[in-house]
Amino acid sequence: MEQLKTEEQFQEWRNKEKVIMLFSADWCPDCRFIEPFLPELEEKYSEYNFVYIDRDDFLDICIENGVLGIPSFLAFHQGEEIGRFVSKQRKKRDQIEAFIDGLEK
Repeated sequence: MEQLKTEEQFQEWRNKEKVIMLFSADWCPDCRFIEPFLPELEEKYSEYNFVYIDRDDFLDICIENGVLGIPSFLAFHQGEEIGRFVSKQRKKRDQIEAFIDGLEK
């Protein structure tokens, strides 16, 4: 999974094809819960680029995109948001897969 390093890079990523951004933080227990199966999701949905965004490092991006709870996912395709799974609730693998399966292609 790529890790976001700059705000400019966020704009570059959102303009690419099929990008799923994971908003997370090291201190978040619900974020740690999904970590073990993230590599398997990346492999299963290899047509998508996955980008990790540390909420604490990019709080302005979170606010601008309405991401207040973590872990949360935003999906983009060529600059257009095609889906979001944003809440402060713990996410389970089947919920994340249902989110990805439901994305507009």
